[in-house]
Amino acid sequence: MSLKYGLLGLLNYNRMTGYDLDKTFKDSLFLFWQAQTSQIYRELNGMEKQGWLTSEIVFQTDKPNKKLYSITELGKQELQNWLAESSLENEFQTRSTFLMKLFFSGEKDIYENIKMLKEYRAKCLDELADLEKANNNIVQYSQDENRNAVYWRLTTRFGALHIKACHDFAEEAIKTLEDLQ
Repeated sequence: MSLKYGLLGLLNYNRMTGYDLDKTFKDSLFLFWQAQTSQIYRELNGMEKQGWLTSEIVFQTDKPNKKLYSITELGKQELQNWLAESSLENEFQTRSTFLMKLFFSGEKDIYENIKMLKEYRAKCLDELADLEKANNNIVQYSQDENRNAVYWRLTTRFGALHIKACHDFAEEAIKTLEDLQ
């Protein structure tokens, strides 16, 4: 997935400022895609040049002016084309610094490895708490029940199950290493 399709998807719901897109992205899509604020604005500028979105300046007297982005018909078509593409061929390839370090951790003291796994397990619990916040954000962003909210809930459920599996793995790995002592 590319950041631009996440932004097009959000703009397909509603017109938004760059600030609103950044906040909404970080409140909802963080589970499976991360982006820096600067990346978001860079993509918005590029997509506007491609004709996928337009922007208008909203003048405000009591605050700085804001730029409001809207998806165009060309942008909607691009989003539909992307949604129609198959994207499963690389889906199960994982890039994980943690797993790379774990793979080579036979070079370290077993107590350090247990400590690393306990930190990982704790991070899993933190991530699960963040997912609970994401579920609350779904309610905020979809005041009336709509079919999009169902898909948002499915992605957070996937995330919860995935992180729970990571947590359970850490538990098992800790026990395995403790048994070696």
